[in-house]
Amino acid sequence: MGKTGWMVSNLKKTYRYLRRNGVRPAILAAAERLLQEREQRGYTWQAPPKEELERQRREAAAWHEPPLFSIAVPAYETPPLYLKELLDSLQAQTWPYWELVLADAGSGAGTEQAVRRRGDERIRYHKLPCNGGIAENTNAALREAKGDYIGLLDHDDVLTPDALYHMACAVRERERAGERAALLYSDEDKYEEGENGGAGRFYELHRKPDFDLDLLLSNNYICHFLVMEAGLIRELGERGGYDGAQDYDLVLRAAGRLMDEGREADILHVPRVLYHWRCHQASTAANPASKSYAYEAGKRALEDFCRERGWKAEVTHLRHLGYYRVSFQGDILAARPDLGAVAGPLPPVRGKLNSGIYDAVRCEGAGTPPVLSMRYCGLPSGFTGPFHRAILPQEAEAADIRTMRVRPEFQAELDQAVEALRRGADPARTSLEFCALIRRKGLRILWDPSRKEGAK
Repeated sequence: MGKTGWMVSNLKKTYRYLRRNGVRPAILAAAERLLQEREQRGYTWQAPPKEELERQRREAAAWHEPPLFSIAVPAYETPPLYLKELLDSLQAQTWPYWELVLADAGSGAGTEQAVRRRGDERIRYHKLPCNGGIAENTNAALREAKGDYIGLLDHDDVLTPDALYHMACAVRERERAGERAALLYSDEDKYEEGENGGAGRFYELHRKPDFDLDLLLSNNYICHFLVMEAGLIRELGERGGYDGAQDYDLVLRAAGRLMDEGREADILHVPRVLYHWRCHQASTAANPASKSYAYEAGKRALEDFCRERGWKAEVTHLRHLGYYRVSFQGDILAARPDLGAVAGPLPPVRGKLNSGIYDAVRCEGAGTPPVLSMRYCGLPSGFTGPFHRAILPQEAEAADIRTMRVRPEFQAELDQAVEALRRGADPARTSLEFCALIRRKGLRILWDPSRKEGAK
């Protein structure tokens, strides 16, 4: 998709958004999208230097008992160029211990011929008897996988050359802690093809947070590159009837299983761009409305998650496609024993968001207090922030106690902290200290942007 095509795509997005949500939200969304594109204009993905890639290859070659990664790809009428680039990205990996399991539901012989020409035994081709849909086609690939870990890759996307190396390093670090990684995911960006075979561009860098249950209940921010313990992903599998949101459904069920088993710490975020999500007119990345059925499937997956946990909650669509709200019926603190507190934004300042989420940046040097910043601070009224996160419930390390409600066992401490504010204590540092008390008990602090009431 070239520059002209991209402009047309943006206009179509704006028109569809206007029809769903009205004029003012559409104008705000268009203005914010233009601002974000301007801010990201200087971004480009840079491949690691050759010297670094060679170092990774040497280290991998000397690895004791290296894990094998299976990459499961359901293919269907894959364009030859996309297949070539996918295969190239696998064969360029600095981590040599991988296999590609390609389950082909297409009608022609082109995919098989392209694979055979590679002459690489690590690329395993399986012709499916029929097209069973993306979930069943993926399950067919999972059944053939032999690896210790299995990663999911769409047939029109690519991995960076160091993707599997960094996944292996994350697995090793968890093993050194005496545990076993169960679910891993990376940062990602998008790739737009150039016009007439020219150079393409990378854009929309997606830096993700570490595992955040409440953010996941709003949107599948984990997405790509998803890698799971082989036994876990094969046992769960992908479910038919959730096509378009099959990976979201899988991640929700996996996260629920791991939390129930006390293994939430085995959900690992690898903070590197390891996945390029290709954009073309048929892809969800470029045209979200192209798979409107997927958003209903995502809603059903969330409803299943809530029901299985015994939550009385309603799932509704937000105005942005692929984003949801889980509204609890009754007291959320009573329904969610994992929560210690719920907070919301402070009153806006001159029409700008005053979120009350505090992020602490650790500084070097013993005894040096962390530097505090407020997430989404200064965002214009009506804007939603990067990936719409300023309007999504999410976990916070610390939130302002002036908008906070807590479990009964923390009420006395909260009252004392609020009284300290009346005597002139710093709100940010007082909130950070109070929230640390809750987190030491192993409980989450939920920031809900729709919450308006203050502390009690």
